[in-house]
Amino acid sequence: MPIHPRESDPAVPDPADPAPEGAVRPPRGDLPRSSPPTGPGPDTDEEPGPDAAGGPVPSKDEHTVELKELEDRWRRALADLDNLRKRHTRELERERTSERSRTAAAFLPVLDNLELALTHAGSDPGAIVEGVRAVRDQGMNVLELLGYPRHAETGVAFDPARHEVVGVVQDPDAPPGTVVEVLRPGYGDGERQLRPAAVTVAKRE
Repeated sequence: MPIHPRESDPAVPDPADPAPEGAVRPPRGDLPRSSPPTGPGPDTDEEPGPDAAGGPVPSKDEHTVELKELEDRWRRALADLDNLRKRHTRELERERTSERSRTAAAFLPVLDNLELALTHAGSDPGAIVEGVRAVRDQGMNVLELLGYPRHAETGVAFDPARHEVVGVVQDPDAPPGTVVEVLRPGYGDGERQLRPAAVTVAKRE
C-alpha cells in the first residue's frame, strides 16, 4: 500500500518556516522567558538605601552606650579638676604657713635681745640705750634679709613711689623738691614695699 505524504494544514504554521515579515511569532515553550529587572539600575526610579554607601546605620543602643561613655569621661574630668583645685589650695596654705613661720622665727632673736636689755636696765641705765639701738639694727637687718630694706635718706629728690609728703618747709640750704627730714622710715621697694617713708620736702620757689 503506497504511503502518501501528509499534507500540511495551511492554517497551522510550521515552526521551521520563517515568519512572514511583520508577523508576530507565538512564544515557544522551550525558550526561557525574561523577567523584569528587580535591582536598582539606570532604568529604575528607586534610590539606593542608606546601607548601600554609608555602611550600617548605628542602632539606638549604640548611641546610648556612646553617650554614657562620654558622660563618664566628662564626670571623671570634673573630678580630676576638683581634686587638683583642692590639692593646690592645700599646698598654697601650707606654703603660707611655712612662710609665716620663717618670718616669725627671724624676729625671735630681736625679742630675745629686747628682754635681755630690759633685764639689765636696772643695774646699768646707760646700757639700755645701747641695747635698744642694737636691737633696732638687728630688726632692720632681718627685714632687709626678707627683701624689705630700710629707706631714711635725706637730701635726695622726692620720689612719689617711695616717699609720702607730710609737710613742706622753707629751707634755703636744701634744693627745692628734695627730702629735708624723714619722720618715719620706709621699707621695701616697688611691688615689695611695706610702706613709703614719711618725709618733709623743701618748698619750691
